[in-house]
Amino acid sequence: MMSIENQGLATKNPVLLQVLPALESGGVERGTIDIALAAARAGFKSIVVSQGGKLETWLKGERVYHIKLPLISKNPINIYRNITRLAKIIKEHKVDIVHARSRGPAWSAYYAAHRENVHFLTTFHGTYSIDSDLKQRYNAIMTKGEKVIAVSEFIADHIRQHYNVDNTNIRVIHRGVDLQHFDPESVQPSRLISLVRDWKIPEDRPIIMLPARLSHWKGQTLLLEALCEIPKDKYHCVFVGDDQGLHSEYTHDLAYFIDKYGLAGSVHFAGSTLDMPAAYMLAEVVVSPSLEPEAFGRVATEAQAMGRLLIASNHGGAKETVKHGETGWLVEPGNARALADAIRHALTLTDAQRKAMSRVSREHIRQHFGLDTMVNKTLSVYQELLVPSAMAVQDVEQYA
Repeated sequence: MMSIENQGLATKNPVLLQVLPALESGGVERGTIDIALAAARAGFKSIVVSQGGKLETWLKGERVYHIKLPLISKNPINIYRNITRLAKIIKEHKVDIVHARSRGPAWSAYYAAHRENVHFLTTFHGTYSIDSDLKQRYNAIMTKGEKVIAVSEFIADHIRQHYNVDNTNIRVIHRGVDLQHFDPESVQPSRLISLVRDWKIPEDRPIIMLPARLSHWKGQTLLLEALCEIPKDKYHCVFVGDDQGLHSEYTHDLAYFIDKYGLAGSVHFAGSTLDMPAAYMLAEVVVSPSLEPEAFGRVATEAQAMGRLLIASNHGGAKETVKHGETGWLVEPGNARALADAIRHALTLTDAQRKAMSRVSREHIRQHFGLDTMVNKTLSVYQELLVPSAMAVQDVEQYA
């Protein structure tokens, strides 16, 4: 990881403030936490501002400060009020860099950072809806950073195509997998036994797992359609995730589909879990059949890191993280038959073939998509902002 030492005119450690709506679950939240912890270890005073949530506990005791503000609201009045609130935090904590990771908070953070004359950058985490001029103008705040981090080449191309951004200000930084956390060797049997007991899933059939919130574009219905083509005694399907209170109608649709096609004994809704490494280890095959392109797709990289057999849709970030036929399989988006064929193929691999693919997958992620790679590249962007200022940042070193 990169270490930043203060030299010369610097009188204090640089201060980083990241803003996002909440800390409940998801790739944005995980990336924010990863960088917050890494920045603190690298010498920053690290602050996260959000409405809070169950992932707050991941920050405690790690020299990272969490400040609660009502940033989850998209109400223009609340966004306006948050400008003053954030400006006060920036001033009190002598913040040097404000890093915005979501549109609503970004609008408040942008004006607060300019009011206090500090650096502002963004991470563009998704394609966002651009079905109207108003939406596109709203999204455009994510391109107003001095530097704009894109989480994949797919997202960088999207930014270039739809927004007026100087290409020299775009930095592609893929999300990183914590290879100590997502390590097959570190998952104790007791954790697996606990999940099997809590989820009440059978142990006599291969587990096909789809880890994602319950939302139509994540492809749960597509997977159910594919499973209709596979004998029920050949698998047990586990959906890991919930609808987060936003897609209850879709959840009912899934239940109706399962009942209609007689899949009730072969499909299980496990809800969300904080122990995803153990969840992955239960799976014979992990499926990420998103109907729309994933901006990055952390399920694909996490599953490969855990050495699981992976099947993903052939678009978006997965095209950058999955080596077809070597670390997993890429299938035509929205094609249930192609997905079923890939699942059948994965389930027929021999133990030797599975182990060989597992080794290649883990090494692929270690070399290209590890957490340290993401951290070092992100800290380099912070360095780009700080070096021209009086807060000279020097002596960038690598350490284990």
